[in-house]
Amino acid sequence: MSGRRRPSDAKPPCRSRTPGDSSVDVRIGITQAVRELEVELGDDAVEADVRSAVDAALNGDDKVLWLTDRRGRSFGVAAERIAYVEIGTGDDQRSIGFSI
Repeated sequence: MSGRRRPSDAKPPCRSRTPGDSSVDVRIGITQAVRELEVELGDDAVEADVRSAVDAALNGDDKVLWLTDRRGRSFGVAAERIAYVEIGTGDDQRSIGFSI
């Protein structure tokens, strides 16, 4: 093995979130793939618009679901390979670790 990291292993740089941050996070499960695709959409993204784009792809209106992240990179997923989609806002609390 060459020691070089695959692009899928690369993690985006961390950024701090402010309380008013309203970005939309999308997690897509892809069939026959080990990892999920996680995309943090830009501040101008609207959850209802993202949901409409996902619905259009899953209903066969679009063959590819295209999303653009906050850094301007575009991601395309073939609609037939989408297993599930999780849509949430950046304000959602994510717990880390264990709780009793």
